This record gives sequence, structure tokens and C-alpha cells, in this order.
Amino acid sequence: MKQILELKQLPKLGQTNTGSIGRFATTAGLQEAIAAGTIIDPNAATSATSTTNTVASNQTYSTFNLAEDVVDNVKETVTAGLWSDNLGSLTTFFTSSDQTTSQRRYYTDVYQDAPANDGAAVQFSIAYGNANGSGSSNLGTNQTPASQAIYSQYRNLLLEPTSTRFTTTDSGSTDSVYVVNIKRNRVKERLDEGNFELPLLQISSRATNATGSVTVSGTQVTLIDDSTVADATVGSSGRVYNIVSGSLSSGVYTPATPVYYGKFYPDHGVMVLDGNRLDQVLAFDTNVTSDSEGNNHFAMYHSISGSSSGFQARNSQKITSTHYFVRVKNGQYNFSNNPTYTTGSDGVIAQSTFIGDPKTYITTIGLYNNRQELLAVAKLSQPLLKSFSREALIRVKLDY
Repeated sequence: MKQILELKQLPKLGQTNTGSIGRFATTAGLQEAIAAGTIIDPNAATSATSTTNTVASNQTYSTFNLAEDVVDNVKETVTAGLWSDNLGSLTTFFTSSDQTTSQRRYYTDVYQDAPANDGAAVQFSIAYGNANGSGSSNLGTNQTPASQAIYSQYRNLLLEPTSTRFTTTDSGSTDSVYVVNIKRNRVKERLDEGNFELPLLQISSRATNATGSVTVSGTQVTLIDDSTVADATVGSSGRVYNIVSGSLSSGVYTPATPVYYGKFYPDHGVMVLDGNRLDQVLAFDTNVTSDSEGNNHFAMYHSISGSSSGFQARNSQKITSTHYFVRVKNGQYNFSNNPTYTTGSDGVIAQSTFIGDPKTYITTIGLYNNRQELLAVAKLSQPLLKSFSREALIRVKLDY
């Protein structure tokens, strides 16, 4: 179980100072630590002139009331920026020369920084697929051209078993697709629908060669999904939305008659764009010649990287939490087992002002099982003053 502890003080009390540790337990197997050991007996002598005091044994663990103190199966949806450092907009784009020639036939990885620099990481990959293998060289007897392999791979991943072609609303089926595949560890549970914007710049010229040289200029479009105006269709690959022209700020352009560019698969972190539509609108001039190294996916890379705006996207995941409410009453845990708290073998309180009015500072909460085995520890943001005149309610949140 992933243990992420979030503390909330209700109410906020105390001053910064040295702390103490103790424990709470639950019959379900989790225990929490607030202040361990013993407690000043409130019935003992309390004269300020006393030189000694009575220390009475108190419970070491306090058991949760499961009906009142534990709230489980709390679910919330959390979104974050998709790119490195939780950024929501990617504005710098790099490819790597470390990819082999064989790899570059199939796809190119895109980084947010020069791959040689520390912290550079793959953000997404771009590939070109063609159902007939066009735009790729024949690799030899009994070998599938790279573009055909890409098309088959994503068809098997995303389409129904009986479907043989990707389709675009209004345009029908297409043999030619460009795929933007987000790095899986960035997607987390899924891409956040309604929260991506992909910029594409028109291709002004391109050369079919080993590097896929491309020049971009002119018209720029931004693409989003249509989740704000239409429900998803649901199939074996999960939810599917249309990719249309629009922006995050303005929504779908002409919602009554959108311009469709492809399909969005948020549960897989994949966008599949219709090559024919990109040819028509942005002059991609997709190479669909047989036995030809078209390097079509590099046209898509230059169209994205040459745009004047960033590639915006967020991921989304549902977090399930259990909340433990630690209730420390006024008569509990007012004595610390810190060796500096007492002096001598009789346990005389070292600080004379604490005689009859002991104080501790809660700093740590521990979660134990019924065998007194520590399972998790959480730290308060600052020590919390505890005395006979103060009570505390602290919430511990475990996410998993």
C-alpha cells in the first residue's frame, strides 16, 4: 500500500519547540503515535513549591473508534501538468541522435531539453502508420514495412477486433495516420480530457531523406478534444473522443460543424491524426510512395516544434484515501518520555514550572498494527503544544 500522509491541524495550536512521540491504535490493525509512556497524574500534588511530583502510568496506545475516527474509501480526482516538473505546457522540443537508424524508421522520441543534459527525459513519441506500408522502404523478404507495422500496432491496441481501419468523423476511413503517444509514466491513470491543446504549423517544404528535413511557416491550427460538447464513445480501448480544431480558451471552433482531425484515446495517452486531413489543411504532403523512406513522422515533429505556442496537456488520476482522526483529550499525553523531561531515578520533572502543569509538544504521528509494529510515520508542520488545558484533533490522510 502506498503511504502518503497529509496532516491537517484542527484547530491550529502551539508554538515551535522540541517534540514528543506517542501512539494510537485501532482494532483494525493501524495505530497512531502521539506521546508515549506515562502521564502526570492530575490528582497528584500540584503545589508550585513542591520539589517532587507523582508520575502515574497511562495507556501507551489509544484505540480508534472505527465508527467515528476512521473514514475510508474517500475518492477524489487529481490532475497535474503532464510534462517534466509538472509543467502544463511544453514549449521546447528536442530529438536524440542516440536513436538508431532502425528505430528512427518507426518513431522519434521528443524531449523537453537536449538529451545530453541532466534531467532531459522523453515526453512523447511520434510515429507514422500506413495500412499498406506506404511511406516506408521494404525491409526485405517476409519483413513488414515500418509504417505498416505502426498502423497494425495501434489498430490492435485501439480499435475493435473487427475494425481494420481508423476512421475520422465526416472523412471516413483512412490508411494514413500520424500518432502522438505520450510517455506512459506521464499519463498516470489517463490524460485529462478537455485539457490538452496541440499546436500544428503548416509545412512549407520538406525533403525526403534520412533526417526528414522540414521547413514550417504560415498557417497554424490548434487541436483539442470535443469532450466539452460531446460524450465519449466507449469501446474495448476505453473512452474515445474526436480531435477537432479549437483552443482551451475558446473551446471547439464552430461547435455545430467542427473540423475533425482524428481520435483521442485518453485512457491510453494516444492521439491518432488523419494524414489525409493534415495534407489538406497543413500541406503535410505525406509520402505514400511504396518502398520509400518517407520519414513522415518528422514532418509532424517539425509542425509541433515550430509552432508559436506550447503543447498543453494534463494527466488525471483518482486517488482513494483513508482519513484517521486522532483525538487527544485534555487529560491525555501531557508527559514526554524524552530523557530530558525528567531527572533522577524517581522521574522528577526537570522543569519546575511543569510540576502540576505539565506540557509536551506533539511532533510525530505513527501508525502501528496490533502487534505494535510501526507501519507509517507522519510529521506535523510544526510542534503542537499539549497540556491539561488543551485538546488536539489531527487528521492523518493515507492515499493509495
